[in-house]
Amino acid sequence: MTKAPIGRLDDLARLRSAPDLDRAEILVLHRELSTAMAMFNWFTVGVMAPSASEALEALRSLERDQNWDALEVVQSPEQSGPVYLKANQKGGSIRIRIEHDLGCGILISGHADDGGPQSTTWGPLPLNFFKQR
Repeated sequence: MTKAPIGRLDDLARLRSAPDLDRAEILVLHRELSTAMAMFNWFTVGVMAPSASEALEALRSLERDQNWDALEVVQSPEQSGPVYLKANQKGGSIRIRIEHDLGCGILISGHADDGGPQSTTWGPLPLNFFKQR
């Protein structure tokens, strides 16, 4: 089975889990994502990952890529397993919980202050998306 080409961020919206992307696809999507994110004031990020450390690593690579201040982990599970990480840039916090039966990837939602564009979500992007550039 051949994979469907991913040429736009909209192509990801139909997926439950992030696809494997080649370098050319990552560059095209990163350019589109950067342009789209520039219209928003702040972001929430969801990361679905096999472990808390992988989720946090994916978020930290996004923070570095976007030159954001590092957010603070305020809740993290003591047990190991697949997780959902929720980061809120406006509140400065990260919450991680065990969550089974999710896909894998990064979801980014842009938010605007009053009068700005309507919130939107991009992804799922691969966990290594911001490391691969």
